[in-house]
Amino acid sequence: MAKNIIHEPSRTLMEYRLLPGLTEIDASPKEISLRTPLVYSVKDEKKYYLNIPIVSAAMQSVSGARMGIELAKLGGAAFIFCSQTIESQTRMIAKIKQHKAGFVKPKTMKPDMTIAEMYKVRKETGHSSFPVVDSDGVFLGLISKWDYDISLHADFLIKDRMIPIENVKVARNIVDLKEANNILLESHKSVLPILDNDGKLLNIVFRKDINDQLDNPLEVHDEKKRLIAVASINTHDYEERVKSLEKAEVDVLAIDSSDGFTVYQKNAIEWINKNYPDIPVIGGNIITQEGFRFLVEAGAGAVKIGMGGGSICITQEQKGTGRGLATTVIDIAEARDKYFKETGKYIPIVADGGVTSTKDITIALALGADYVMMGRYFARMEESPTDKIVVNNRVMKPYWGEGSVRAHDWKMKRYNQAKFVEGVEGLVEYAGRLRDNLEETLAKIRSSMSTCGVKNIREFHEKAELELVSALSIREGKVHDIYQMTESNEKKEDETTN
Repeated sequence: MAKNIIHEPSRTLMEYRLLPGLTEIDASPKEISLRTPLVYSVKDEKKYYLNIPIVSAAMQSVSGARMGIELAKLGGAAFIFCSQTIESQTRMIAKIKQHKAGFVKPKTMKPDMTIAEMYKVRKETGHSSFPVVDSDGVFLGLISKWDYDISLHADFLIKDRMIPIENVKVARNIVDLKEANNILLESHKSVLPILDNDGKLLNIVFRKDINDQLDNPLEVHDEKKRLIAVASINTHDYEERVKSLEKAEVDVLAIDSSDGFTVYQKNAIEWINKNYPDIPVIGGNIITQEGFRFLVEAGAGAVKIGMGGGSICITQEQKGTGRGLATTVIDIAEARDKYFKETGKYIPIVADGGVTSTKDITIALALGADYVMMGRYFARMEESPTDKIVVNNRVMKPYWGEGSVRAHDWKMKRYNQAKFVEGVEGLVEYAGRLRDNLEETLAKIRSSMSTCGVKNIREFHEKAELELVSALSIREGKVHDIYQMTESNEKKEDETTN
């Protein structure tokens, strides 16, 4: 017979409810912090913390560069999918890192280049302003989209159209962003080149970037004020892929696998830690304490947990493997806390799969998750990589699993299996901009935490009280015993009247 048979059924997040705690003044929604560790960091570096406990899944239909930029601005992170070529993924990471920053290392132009040559670079990068430097890196001037017309000046040299250094406001050796901002405000300029004592270009500061940072107080960025970028990898081409991603200055790597309890993942984590020790690695997915211990002892800086619970995942049906996410979180949180007591290393756990609503997020956090990963939620947003389509007068966006036939069309199979799939393809209703939706989601999370009387996620772990509820109790918590005037009911009423 089997080595072990557990007769207690595993539980899902929808089977639990939170019990209220005393809400004091410092636990009011506006006082609650959602800051949480993204990965373990020996130096406890600020850039390895999220300001909201939500990340987007490493899926073709969810996490592209646009999602990575917007979610990092709003306090989270997008896990950029690896089911694409190394070159394509590297460009996405580079686009996130180069999108904005306090101090930017800009693409530079040489004075003897033609306007046509520069315009080609502008189209490739999306940048509209470029510093001009000589062969030694000495700053000579600036050229922006306002200084030429491609239809008139294509054959002109940059030096003939640029604004020379004499007419540019520059600063020397500035490292404080506030000081740079003050200079920009006083000069009425939109760009401030930072030079060293020899006149060589160090960085550029853009007024729009400073303003953008003020508009996004939860933004997650590195020590150079560049947005945080997370890339998923597989256990097949990771050596070549990580080498390329490191050059794009990726911040964190995450192994994308439905089953992380494998020697292949152990080998990948150990190789990355040995060759790229400054880039933390997130392992997973696992659903047992043994799997958690296996990955953290291999060197994982965080662990994704969950198997078979996603809305488009059919792993449990296809293979019979999986576990309810609530039971998984409870079990792995216990292992994480035990490991922390033994070693002093707090390894964050990420609840992944089956998190479909704000209620699910709060239950997962209360049970012990440090943050959650979602796919469907983000696939509905304007910033996801797919195009909107109209079906039966409803605006929809395509959504498919990484184990689906569509994802398997990419040459490197995620599960290394070509004979069967572990995901399906479908449509989700378009929800608009991420920023507009996320505000309400975060308000609900804070309200739930306030009701429980906690001020942050760590307190949530320690003080939350939850209760297993019956099917009838779940039904009772939904709208019942009233007639709702929905669009479909109104149509039925009209048909009956006629």
